[in-house]
Parts: sequence; structure tokens; C-alpha cells
Amino acid sequence: QVQLVESGGGPVLPGGSLRLSCAASGVTVSSVCMAWFRQAPGKEREGVAAMYTGSGYTHYADSVKGRFTISQDNAKNTLYLQMNSLKPEDTAMYYCAAVFRPSSGCPPVRAGSYNTWGQGTQVTVSS
Repeated sequence: QVQLVESGGGPVLPGGSLRLSCAASGVTVSSVCMAWFRQAPGKEREGVAAMYTGSGYTHYADSVKGRFTISQDNAKNTLYLQMNSLKPEDTAMYYCAAVFRPSSGCPPVRAGSYNTWGQGTQVTVSS
């Protein structure tokens, strides 16, 4: 049984930083496509960042490029999202997700392309 458990969210001032973690069990994070999504109230869930270790693939939404970094610790089987220079518009519930990689490569970073989800961790950026 695959389980993803996020942590690390919380309140933060604009310009601050947070690091989100996603501990995985039942799956090896380096063997699947892993991604972070976020969803603000009244908005659709959007892809923030994705990676696949085997091919060196990474993807970032334009809104977070240069500010967020996705990474993995294979020894801990954990996915991370380092978030710097946070803005109020980054406020959302953040979810990690996984999907087995097809031969064609990781799918587009859309909610419908990933089939295993964590419960989410709330990030609130406010002064």
C-alpha cells in the first residue's frame, strides 16, 4: 500500500522560506514520477514542481521558477520542496503526488495525471 505523508507547512511572512517534506512508503520515490501540487480556496489544483531521478527530469511552474526547488533524499525515501521568497499568492494547501512512469516519460504535471496523493499540508503566507 502506497502512502504519502506531507509535513512542514505553516504560517510564514512574505519573503520567508519553508521546506515541505513528503515521506513515502510502499513506493521508492526515485523510481516513480513525483510532484508537488497546490490548491488555494476556490481554485483548481495546480502543479508546482515535478521530478524523476532516473532521467534527471524536473519541471517547475512559471510562477515558482527561481524560488522553489524540488529534491529527493533516497536514503530517507522522502521528497522535498524548498520554498524561498514566499509571496501571499503562494498560500495554499500543498500536496505531494506520485505516478508510475510510463515509457514515454513523466506525464504533464496536471492533477489528473497523478494517481497517488498525500493528505496535504497548509502553507499560509501573510504579514
